[in-house]
Amino acid sequence: MKNIYSNIYKPTNNNLNKAKIAIEKGDVIAVPTETVYGLAANAYNTKAVKKIFSLKKRPMNNPLIIHFNNIEEIKKEAIINKNFLKLVKKFSPGPLTYILKKKRTSKISKLVNKGLATIAVRIPNEKNIIRLLNILNCPLAAPSANRSKSLSPTTAKHVAEEFGTNLKMILDGGFCKFGIESTVIDLTTKPKILREGAISSEVIGKFLKIKLSDNKNKIIKSPGQIGLHYSPGMPIYMNREKATKEGALITFGNKNYRNQYTFNLSIRGSLKEAAKNFFNTLRVIKSKKFKSISVNKIPNKDLGKAINERLRRAAYYE
Repeated sequence: MKNIYSNIYKPTNNNLNKAKIAIEKGDVIAVPTETVYGLAANAYNTKAVKKIFSLKKRPMNNPLIIHFNNIEEIKKEAIINKNFLKLVKKFSPGPLTYILKKKRTSKISKLVNKGLATIAVRIPNEKNIIRLLNILNCPLAAPSANRSKSLSPTTAKHVAEEFGTNLKMILDGGFCKFGIESTVIDLTTKPKILREGAISSEVIGKFLKIKLSDNKNKIIKSPGQIGLHYSPGMPIYMNREKATKEGALITFGNKNYRNQYTFNLSIRGSLKEAAKNFFNTLRVIKSKKFKSISVNKIPNKDLGKAINERLRRAAYYE
């Protein structure tokens, strides 16, 4: 398909150098990751970080995740511990974000973590953002590249549709591998999950050989903890078998629905495939001007937990 957006760039070496220059100047650009596309800025530069909040219309009390290219760079900014070393060896690079205590000597802008004593860090596993991080002298603060509370983008085109010419540069890495945000785990105390994501809490708990607790603390330490979130801008009704009048129906598994208002996340009943298709499906439904979305029951296990968590937050205002 022909690129009709002048601000979408293929990740060539030349364009990555342009991205590097933009970041160093304090600009915000959009980058691909294996989870969703992100709005990236120099995590050391407070003015640049402030531009992210402004573009997203994001509440200032909602911290950002910082993306690093290796563990040694994380050690410069955060206090690491045994659980972090275990998890990072197993799951990173990859879609797992760690909440760690911030070092007093850290150069990370206080705006990134709203002045908290903790920071959210991860090492992405997408070749183009890694290539960019490898030529930069700073980590990247990079929340999802969408307006606050709205749907996360899984293609460069989604980002362009959201921000238009307000973004000078969008690096196109194709469709995101996972299509859903990273899992967030708090390691500052007993490990607990702050946000379900692309690696299930069940897998992480089994690896650590502990039962992970859910977050009951009202302190917002990471993205995905606020009320209304991931919203397509219309009511969502969970655990339904039929659509409402003028509404769409999202199905899961091999069900015999064949009509223009039904959208299947995975005919095979694969939660991994369903997670990858989740945000894109919501965007398609939104573009077709439906009035509401009804959703079949999604198994609340593995990646189904991440899907259900996002559905609950999207339907928060019901």
